[in-house]
Amino acid sequence: MEYNTTREMMFIPEYGRNIQRMIQYTCTVEDREKRNKAAKFIINVMAELHPTVKESGDFKHKLWDHLFIISEFKLDVDAPYPPPPPLSLSTKPEHLSYHDKEIEFKHYGKNIALMIERATEYEDGAEKDALIKAIANHMKKSYLNWNRESVNDELIEKHLSVLSKDQLKLNQDFRFTHTNDILAQNQKRKPFRQGPDRNFNKQQQSHPKQNFNNPRGRNKPQ
Repeated sequence: MEYNTTREMMFIPEYGRNIQRMIQYTCTVEDREKRNKAAKFIINVMAELHPTVKESGDFKHKLWDHLFIISEFKLDVDAPYPPPPPLSLSTKPEHLSYHDKEIEFKHYGKNIALMIERATEYEDGAEKDALIKAIANHMKKSYLNWNRESVNDELIEKHLSVLSKDQLKLNQDFRFTHTNDILAQNQKRKPFRQGPDRNFNKQQQSHPKQNFNNPRGRNKPQ
């Protein structure tokens, strides 16, 4: 019996060993026209094996790249796309630099800090006041997502002052959205999933209770 551990390595296991053997055989075909037809046939088979690859923008280019990779770049055919350079498979991607700004209150997120920074550039007026109110309520909502047990409006106002470096102030007549209202809105946005227990309860309500002492449903004489 032959085990997979004793067989040759598969370059892209998702396509299976038969696809790899077909590609290896195509590399040995001397007639170029037949070799081109065989390569196009293999591309169609690869697309059928993985229909989800068609969801990508240029999926045919991806399939041809995989074809050359599986052939170890030995396949010489008239492809509609140039083969990828072999060195591109071994090179490491460029290092992505992380932001150098430290987030002071991580439960609010970086977008809140950017919104506050943008709000400080507004001129005083109704538009700036409306933006500050929206930011403050959004901060409370974000805080409740992080900690639902307790939330203090004075604490949110203090955090707003810290993040804005004392440049944003709430009006004295401002009132935060009530905690219960925010939690109710979050509950409404959650997708409703009907479980088996709920279906069972509905079935019990829609059908009368059975009289197991009298299976035919006849009433016993009083």
